[in-house]
Amino acid sequence: MQIAMIGTGYVGLVTGACFSEFGAVVTCVDSDKVKIERLNNGEIPIFEPGLEALVQSNVKAGRLFFSSDLRTAVANSDAVFIAVGTPSRRGDGHADLTYVFSAAKEIAEALDGYTLVVTKSTVPVGTGRQVEATMRELRPDAEFDVSSNPEFLREGAAINDFMRPDRVVIGVNSERAKEVMRELYRPLFLRETPIVFTDMETSELIKYAANTFLATKITFINEIADLCENIGADVHDVAKGIGLDGRIGSKFLHPGPGYGGSCFPKDTIALVKTAQEVNSPLRIVETVIDINAKRKKFMAGKILRACDNTIKNKTIAILGVTFKPNTDDIRDAPSLEIIPALQGLGANIKAYDPEGMNEGKQILSDVEWCDNAYQAMEGAHGLAILTEWNEFRGLDFARMKRALLQPTIIDLRNIYDPIRMKELGFNYTSVGRQPSN
Repeated sequence: MQIAMIGTGYVGLVTGACFSEFGAVVTCVDSDKVKIERLNNGEIPIFEPGLEALVQSNVKAGRLFFSSDLRTAVANSDAVFIAVGTPSRRGDGHADLTYVFSAAKEIAEALDGYTLVVTKSTVPVGTGRQVEATMRELRPDAEFDVSSNPEFLREGAAINDFMRPDRVVIGVNSERAKEVMRELYRPLFLRETPIVFTDMETSELIKYAANTFLATKITFINEIADLCENIGADVHDVAKGIGLDGRIGSKFLHPGPGYGGSCFPKDTIALVKTAQEVNSPLRIVETVIDINAKRKKFMAGKILRACDNTIKNKTIAILGVTFKPNTDDIRDAPSLEIIPALQGLGANIKAYDPEGMNEGKQILSDVEWCDNAYQAMEGAHGLAILTEWNEFRGLDFARMKRALLQPTIIDLRNIYDPIRMKELGFNYTSVGRQPSN
């Protein structure tokens, strides 16, 4: 089967590479000719474990191509996926569908024979119908269907999520479209992966509802963590105790500085806006958004308190600026709120991240970027861990203590044991557990 993937961002590139691994012939299309040239030269523009090898092997096998020629790619394809960005629109928080409809119009003009057009981007309920209407207005003669197939890829584990998903959600409006999607996902049918076929509106809502529920789970355990600190309980034990309940589950019960990334912040806001438009407000989700926004700023205060309530003209070392490990994505990461807040209190910032510093340099100003964790700690009055990269779990404590001017560690990801840190002579603060001092 021939596939055109419109957009070579995170979703488009990962999805295109994975479909080619399934045996489809995939052309990934992007209007950015420089990006396409880099991809054709073997350069991968994002960090995702395993992606570079997957791309290389399928390019070599003749199943994966990169092009800026949308018309040719679409004309030769059985299915065309729209995998472009849908960022929050400035001013009102609605999903910006500019790129989606622009792609839909270009696809419509290029159609040649029956084609299934699939929205892979995260889009508000009703977008698929709007895409179909837009295309039919331009090409009433064309033979096509529109389908919804939202992605559920976790950055850092995206390839495994595609190859071995919990489920695949597909919204279709015809049996012909359903058969095309069955063929595309045939390898997963053979593995008896749950495939949920539904209508397009339901498919679109499933994506938003799933992300919003996970964001709510994160926010819930963060509030429980704050309560634990005030009453002397341990949030990890609380999370374990409730997570063993099969009705709740253990995932996304890890306290921290708040959720970030490319999905949860924009998707929660977009769902709230959709609900408000139809006079069906989601009060719980509205509260989740508010709490999460305030939490990131609260974490700066937590660092301040751990440093004896004064950081003016002091140096704070920051380990991790990405919103999670195993990605270079810093979109809506806690670091983007915490670092400026610390700077506003007079602190000097030294920072290190294994993959996120190139992006960080473009957004965060007046930061001394370091080559490794120990360089960031050298001469610092305190260390704050914002991202739980594995390399931070195995640091040399003796070397850390020598590098820091004061043995103060604020661990916002709870990667160390408080008792052990106290024994080592650190002034250790974490989230939802009692401080070591």
